[in-house]
Parts: sequence; structure tokens; C-alpha cells
Amino acid sequence: MSGYTKLNLRDDVEDMAAGRMPPGIEAHFAKQALDCEKSGVTYFKLGRDFHPPFGHRHAEQEEIYVIISGSAILKVEDEAIEMGPLDAIRLAPDTTRALRAGPDGCELIAFGAPMRQDAEMLPGWWPEAG
Repeated sequence: MSGYTKLNLRDDVEDMAAGRMPPGIEAHFAKQALDCEKSGVTYFKLGRDFHPPFGHRHAEQEEIYVIISGSAILKVEDEAIEMGPLDAIRLAPDTTRALRAGPDGCELIAFGAPMRQDAEMLPGWWPEAG
């Protein structure tokens, strides 16, 4: 194995949301493509006002989200946090979260550590109103 792996998160990593999620989201999970052993990174692209139909939390994995372009509202437990370009937020593992893209959509990078599958999906957690 080489001492580095270079790739383009959008072009070289499969969109895992295609055919699995409603239209309006791309999700490029690059952990395997980058040969990550102790970290993980994902590129997300969300269409205008898109949000997944669930919130989620983890058993052990801390995450960091960095908005690249556009804007979003991040619902963290009962708080709505506005996010814009280059805003970063750290989320504790057991903190329930969901992201809604702004009127122009958004692109973001999510960083985490590759634990065994420890995500708990919470369908219906994001309120449809608002």
C-alpha cells in the first residue's frame, strides 16, 4: 500500500444515495476509496431545501461537518443552527442531528472515524413544517 491515496470526492467515489434516497442528495463515502484506517470522509451535495427523511446519531463516532458552498440549517437536538460557507461544527456521537439545505442547496464535507456501523437512523425525526 502506498503512503498516500489521492482522488476526487465527487468524480472518483460512487454516489451511494443514487437509487437509495429521494432525489436531491448525493453522498460520496470515501473511506474505502481512500484506504482510510483511522478516519473517514464523505462529500454530500444537497439540492435546494432538501433534507433526508431521518435524523441520526452514533454510538461512538464523533463527526465534523464543513459547509463548502450554499447554506443549511443543522438541527441539533432541539436547536436549529444556521450554517454557511466554511462554517464547521463538531457533533458528539450521541447528539441527534439532521441537515436541511438552504434555498440554493449546499455542499459539505463530513469527517469521522470509521467505527463499525454504529449509526442509528431516526425516521421522521425532522419535522416537515418549517
